[in-house]
Amino acid sequence: MATKYDIQGIELTDDRYTVVQSLIRNRYRAEDEQGNVLVRGKQKLLKLKDEFPFVGPDGEAVFTVKAGGILDVAGDYVLTDARTGEEIVILDNDYSIFQDTWKIRDARTEAKLAEINSRGAMVTLARAYVPFGGWIPHKYEITDLDGDHVGRIEGELSLKDRYDIVIDDASDVPKEPIVAAAMVVDAIQNH
Repeated sequence: MATKYDIQGIELTDDRYTVVQSLIRNRYRAEDEQGNVLVRGKQKLLKLKDEFPFVGPDGEAVFTVKAGGILDVAGDYVLTDARTGEEIVILDNDYSIFQDTWKIRDARTEAKLAEINSRGAMVTLARAYVPFGGWIPHKYEITDLDGDHVGRIEGELSLKDRYDIVIDDASDVPKEPIVAAAMVVDAIQNH
């Protein structure tokens, strides 16, 4: 069933995905449970506004995530369908040293669709201020508009960032923006 949050060129029908970061720079790939690459993305370097173009398994552009402001650590990132040019959702970062909070909002109405929150102030503080704290894996809880559990994003301890995304109930939340958010959040949080 098509929704207004579908992105042309990718179809995410599973409940589990793995996001893997390249060892050298902010380059990511999302895989299904069988290890098939569904989408690849990378952060464009030397841009005043953060920009992350993503391509499907065939190498064709599928979507772009771009910051609303210059060198935007806490702000809006717009996910745009590369094939239709339509803005789909906004990834909105509410910056805090105690909690990483990302809201996924409708690009047209700005209504909140979901929220991604880090689990634990101590982990968030340690990641930011302890030497080698960046090696502590992220852990996020995904909730819907009413605050009900949708899924989780859990990092693994490794040389390159690796995240498992589990979506237990996505009846009210679009999967594509969650998978995109997992890649973009990691790149932005590691600045």
